[in-house]
Amino acid sequence: MNAASHHLPLSGITVVDLTRVLSGPYCTMMLADLGARVIKIEHPEGGDDSRQVGPFVDGESAYFASINRNKESIALDLKDPEHRAVLDAMLARADVLVENFRAGVMDKLGYTWEALHARYPRLVYASISGFGQTGPYRNRPAYDMVVQAMGGLMSVTGEAGGNPSRVGVSIGDIGAGLYATIGIQSALLKRVHSGLGERVDISMLDCQVALLENPIARYGATGQVPGPLGTRHPSITPFDLFATRDGFIVVAVGNDSLFARMCEAMDRPEWIADPRFATVPARNEHHVELKACLEARLAEATTSEWAAILERAGVPHGPLNNVPQLVDNPHVHARGMLVDIGIGKGRSLRVAGNPIKLGDPANVLPVRNPPVLDQDRAALLEEFGTE
Repeated sequence: MNAASHHLPLSGITVVDLTRVLSGPYCTMMLADLGARVIKIEHPEGGDDSRQVGPFVDGESAYFASINRNKESIALDLKDPEHRAVLDAMLARADVLVENFRAGVMDKLGYTWEALHARYPRLVYASISGFGQTGPYRNRPAYDMVVQAMGGLMSVTGEAGGNPSRVGVSIGDIGAGLYATIGIQSALLKRVHSGLGERVDISMLDCQVALLENPIARYGATGQVPGPLGTRHPSITPFDLFATRDGFIVVAVGNDSLFARMCEAMDRPEWIADPRFATVPARNEHHVELKACLEARLAEATTSEWAAILERAGVPHGPLNNVPQLVDNPHVHARGMLVDIGIGKGRSLRVAGNPIKLGDPANVLPVRNPPVLDQDRAALLEEFGTE
């Protein structure tokens, strides 16, 4: 353990990781970034399914690498008694078990919450599944796109009047991974007082419902069915993506004083008194006319020129960055949001970093490269006394 890890909040916590693909590995990556030791258990035949998902660098999956840094790997077949003995030895000393099988799979393997809680009462047992451990859908399989659709997110994503659209990242999996991270840390905090581990039950569908805060509240308040609006906010105007001379810029104006500041900065003070634009409700009602006015003015200069003008005026704004522009952004670099990991035959892969900044910026784990399958077998077998 390095010096920096001693200052991280999960230093000293050991996580046994039975997860694969995305939701669970994203959760355990976050735990590892926060100082936990994560021992990744993989099936001997191919390991984590995501090792077979491209793109590939020298035959290694960049998909897998992007969410499995700072972990150890051992291959175990949980139907093999000798391999189960290794897992049992780990669980006896672990603080957390994370799994993301379909509900019921762990029961068939004999690793029920009840059985493990009786044997290891301090163990936090976290399960991530499509639909949770209870309810009529509990046995259904799920992928990200399934819960994006069922959870209502796709119904409010896309261009106004167009077809529903999937969010451009796997928010169904990532949302579940983030909520699982919160649940696990909450259970660990409770254990400080109770001395006992808890069951953490995370449903991908539940997490989509939780993320749908505004559409659910709007439907409850108005009875109107929310639909896709493109980039426009349903209750605040202007709060949208606008075309400039050479690209696009987001302008987000949340109140009347900011609107007045924007109008002055854009040399259009007459908009302030225009009854169509004078208040938030009026701007919402006349959002089409206001967007036309804004884009006519924004077309007179470039995105960078408007960004400078709005920056001086204190108006929230931001250019539409593509991925190359994002990874070249100096602020993103200054915040340590990009890290380089090893992959393939001495190659380097740039991936997203940890957004949680705690205490001294120096207290960050040096990145441990994503493990090759079974990389740490010998050391782990020696440590847990099975060989």
